[in-house]
Amino acid sequence: MARRPLRRTSAVGLAVFAVIGLAVGRSVRPFLEWRDATVPTVSWVAAGTLVFLAAVLGATAWATYDALHRDRRTMQSSLALRLLALAKASAIVGSLIAGYYVGFAIAFLGDLEIDGPRERAIKAGVAAVAAVLVVVAALALERACEVPSDDDPDGAEQA
Repeated sequence: MARRPLRRTSAVGLAVFAVIGLAVGRSVRPFLEWRDATVPTVSWVAAGTLVFLAAVLGATAWATYDALHRDRRTMQSSLALRLLALAKASAIVGSLIAGYYVGFAIAFLGDLEIDGPRERAIKAGVAAVAAVLVVVAALALERACEVPSDDDPDGAEQA
């Protein structure tokens, strides 16, 4: 079986997941109102958790890039694969969550003059921005995991 090099997470793939999340998030309110159920609120904890995850991913990306590309240290392959899997999974899930919160916020745009829907839209918008930060940090970690080449001046090998 031929070995293929790992490719970076594609923007198209992330956009597809974001659109799926958007469709689900947009349909939550009408579905729950149709079922005469209460539409959930978005907690500030959701946005805070996403910001914390983005910070952890960003710090890990910085440390990994610093170790592999600036200091030219080696890393165990199992650790590098785990970091790469974490980066790819976080980018995918982050784009799905960002799309979901954008769709959820869109569902309330027609009722912004009412306190409850306005609060839901604002919190969902903040959570969506936090999820985009997760995607950015995850992509930075994925980039940091690339093996540097000896003849590449910026230290990154093209995949």
